[in-house]
Amino acid sequence: MLENHIARANPHWQSTPALGGEDAPEAVVIFQGPQEYISPSFYPSKAEHGKIVPTWTYIAIHAHGHLRHTEDPAWLLRHLNEMTDEKEAPREKPWAVNDAPDRYIEARMRGIVGLEITVERLEGSWKLNQNKSEDDQAGTVAGLETASAMGAELAEAWRVRRG
Repeated sequence: MLENHIARANPHWQSTPALGGEDAPEAVVIFQGPQEYISPSFYPSKAEHGKIVPTWTYIAIHAHGHLRHTEDPAWLLRHLNEMTDEKEAPREKPWAVNDAPDRYIEARMRGIVGLEITVERLEGSWKLNQNKSEDDQAGTVAGLETASAMGAELAEAWRVRRG
């Protein structure tokens, strides 16, 4: 189950049935993982034949399910508390929803609508240069390790995938 909320002023939620309703439309949520530009200079084969162009490497997850909305204040308050508690936890002095006056929170909640997606299928999508030679893959990993923090994450994912 995925939960989120949307501004009431955004008309997209109006095309979804309420929780418990029938005929919920199918939805896809895309979670983008690390991604990075791949320079031709990463590939040893560039020196051999020059038939190399830049590309992009990435990892993504597609969550397929059915989308419903809710305007239930209890659902919204629980959702906001859970989300806020999770995001504020690392802070030295975490803020909590109940730090604000109740009436203020109630007024703010009237401006949002809750969304729930029942996830029925997950699909992974990745492009880690798995179609390249072993040498070019090794060059890609070496290049990614120094490209950026995301590049280092991709290099690690490549190593895990390769076993």
